[in-house]
Amino acid sequence: MHKLSDIQLLKLGTTLHHIKNSNSFYWSRYESDRVTSYEDLTKMPFMTKEILRTGYPFAFACVEPKQCIRMHMSSGTTGHPIINPMTEGDVNQWGDMMARCYTTAGVTSEDIVQITPSFGLFNGGFGFHYGAEKLKSFIIPMGAGRSMLQLQFIKDLETTCLCAIASYPMRLIEVAKQEDFDFRKTKLRVGIFGAETWTDGMRKRIEREMGIESFDIIGMTETGGVGLGIDCTEHDGIHVWDDHYIVEIINPETGEPLPDGQEGEMVVTTLTREGLPLIRYRTRDITKIISREPCKCGLHTVKVARLKGRTDDMLKVKGVNFYPAQIESILMEFTDIGEEYRIILDKKNEKGDVTLAVETSGMIEEDKDRLLTKLYDFLGFHVDVQFLKIGTLERSPGKAVRVVDNR
Repeated sequence: MHKLSDIQLLKLGTTLHHIKNSNSFYWSRYESDRVTSYEDLTKMPFMTKEILRTGYPFAFACVEPKQCIRMHMSSGTTGHPIINPMTEGDVNQWGDMMARCYTTAGVTSEDIVQITPSFGLFNGGFGFHYGAEKLKSFIIPMGAGRSMLQLQFIKDLETTCLCAIASYPMRLIEVAKQEDFDFRKTKLRVGIFGAETWTDGMRKRIEREMGIESFDIIGMTETGGVGLGIDCTEHDGIHVWDDHYIVEIINPETGEPLPDGQEGEMVVTTLTREGLPLIRYRTRDITKIISREPCKCGLHTVKVARLKGRTDDMLKVKGVNFYPAQIESILMEFTDIGEEYRIILDKKNEKGDVTLAVETSGMIEEDKDRLLTKLYDFLGFHVDVQFLKIGTLERSPGKAVRVVDNR
């Protein structure tokens, strides 16, 4: 059984004491603020997105709203949103975590950081901003969209670090090809991308087209925003800042803790958050703990695998369970396939339950047959693949739409 460090136990006790003293409604979920081991922690109840929604707007807040200086909201599409009220201490903690992430990616005060996630209720843009401020980097607060201007600023302002949701670099690459824009003639060298599941295949394509080194960053509004962890130059897992967060992996069906190396749902406990501290928050993200040993990069933190998907992302067709990212991994092996694709689920389709719409710049028949074979070998059933011209599928202004469920 994994052991919590003395620092983690001390901070966990402080967090529980904070909840107990500030919010009786929240504290009614717990029996004791005395946790002396990892085993004690695993006996405590989970917090979920559904439970947090019932407390809209501030029922689970552990400070008065007047003690906060800002808020952010989860990107959930159903029910009440989840509001995370943030104290000045929370914002400073957020900035410190993001500064660590930048440093892990090799970004310094000498860099010019272009931030493309939106600045609004979504936490991304502000998180990247706070971290770059801590480093005293030059910040270009672009926000979402305006791809032509994004490219212009990358070139004219000599951007060295690009921050984005994971699918947006693919859109920039697409626009760059249309405009004969060459990333390799710019100063761009680092990309920090997150907010969506993205595969090693997509990473290789982005790095090849942009001539950069990319880093996968994770985080969510509920736990304090982007910056929970990031991969390092070894690119063999994501470092989680375990002096600020405790990470568990559980069986998503039973809730039972899983041993290191076994894939399951990531559960996060915050250790230093004030406005909305969370105990055993079920993230729905699928990953596994791959190391607790010192990394070759010099960091000594728990390290998790890159996120495979979310428990609610998993598709089941003809008795086969799979994640959209697994389909993407196959598609990214083919250089003639474009940046956009859709997995369309429709039982009325005469050719099968799954239609895969992919854009291609002129795929030869031999490669089409090879793709169909790879998909069949993986899924065990035939997929109706539609090959479309580049630009046919609608582009999303935010996170990429990968699945259309018409069942």
